[in-house]
Amino acid sequence: MPPARRASRTPRADTARARRTARAVAVVALLVAAAAGCGDAGDLVGAGSTPTATGPDRLWPQLTPAASPAFTIDEVDTEVVKGVSVPGDDIRAVDPVAVVRAEIRSAPGDYSAGGYVTTARLMDDCGRSGAAGKKCPVLRPYYRDLTGDGREDLTLGFRQLPGSITAVRVYTVEKHRLVQVMHWEDAVSGVELAGRSVIIRSPSEVAGYEYRLQWTWDPEQKAMLLTHDEMLRTGKSTHGPGSSPGPSASTR
Repeated sequence: MPPARRASRTPRADTARARRTARAVAVVALLVAAAAGCGDAGDLVGAGSTPTATGPDRLWPQLTPAASPAFTIDEVDTEVVKGVSVPGDDIRAVDPVAVVRAEIRSAPGDYSAGGYVTTARLMDDCGRSGAAGKKCPVLRPYYRDLTGDGREDLTLGFRQLPGSITAVRVYTVEKHRLVQVMHWEDAVSGVELAGRSVIIRSPSEVAGYEYRLQWTWDPEQKAMLLTHDEMLRTGKSTHGPGSSPGPSASTR
């Protein structure tokens, strides 16, 4: 499994994995508690008086509010794609394969793994016909105005090998340059575009649940920001609470 593209993303990965684990443990605890109450005979039981609604209790009011984040997690992370031009400022004129190759060139060590089949090796199959061309890791590009400027933006995905990881990127054109305004890589079960947002669903370690992350364009930051990070019930139990659907390379 290749490492994150930048060393500065490591704190984000550690923080997010800790948050993901904590949420998974909390959900398991709730499921166990619910199961413990299923041993009655099914008779109607009074719920008692309805509790009075109360506001949230503020904990530890003596704590001094933090003035800066404890970790650098790259909430706003944009970069110009070097070596890729945008003819006529038309993002559809940009070759998606060239964009992925530019990313690999910018961090070649992240896309090599000894004797394994890697993304970099399979890029040679892009553009070929027949069975060889089907090995190209670059997925079909999608074009939609995500930034609200009336021009189409590029949502691009490619498989990261070794492993079953999918990289998702969003690019826009700014001052005649191709600019990456969102990136993510994970074990992905679905990607959607909705309005100004990109929604990514990933399998969870807890049976019947999945992770749902949403990035939304922020005109002030000029980037796609992670605005929602949820664990949602899917209604499916394809694996037990103690099992995992497979290794995840989440950078959260």
